[in-house]
Amino acid sequence: MAKYYGLTFLPWIILAVVSGYDVQAGAGAGLAAAVVLLAADLRRGRRWDELILEISTAVFLAGFTALVLAAPHAAVVNYGASLSIGWLALTAWGTIAAGVPFTEGIARRQVSAEVAATALFHRIAVVLTAAWAAAFTVSAVSLGIVQHFAPHQTALLIVIKVACFAVPAWFTGRYPAMARKRYAAAQAVEQTAA
Repeated sequence: MAKYYGLTFLPWIILAVVSGYDVQAGAGAGLAAAVVLLAADLRRGRRWDELILEISTAVFLAGFTALVLAAPHAAVVNYGASLSIGWLALTAWGTIAAGVPFTEGIARRQVSAEVAATALFHRIAVVLTAAWAAAFTVSAVSLGIVQHFAPHQTALLIVIKVACFAVPAWFTGRYPAMARKRYAAAQAVEQTAA
């Protein structure tokens, strides 16, 4: 999973790093990476529900690239970090609202069809997606505040960005086992009560 998330967020990382030097180059490089990675996934036959973040990334970066090329000095360009993380937050919350949490398609790659069809599997995906969505939301707001009031606090911006991904990644690595253990314990209690 670490490799998956590393590749999925690579266009965002490229955007962030290269934009530190040139916003137009960062947006273009991020978009190029997003398109290449999405094309590779499509060639591998990945299903659309496995590619929600990749598709969303490509859409955002296409729009952001057009914006920074058309209006490089627009005030909104200065909020690129908060806008990009905010976009991820909207994507994550939107997938929950649509009943297709983005983590479900990703996790389906690692389990049998029988496991993927269970209510527990879906519930775990909803919780994991909500954790990512919450982290993205808090990070987007935090980044927006820092970008507005202290835009030259690079270290603080980096800490927020790293925490934005590290905290939900840590949670993603631990929560499914905890949820399965709790479910198994509840099932055992029900069986002994019956």
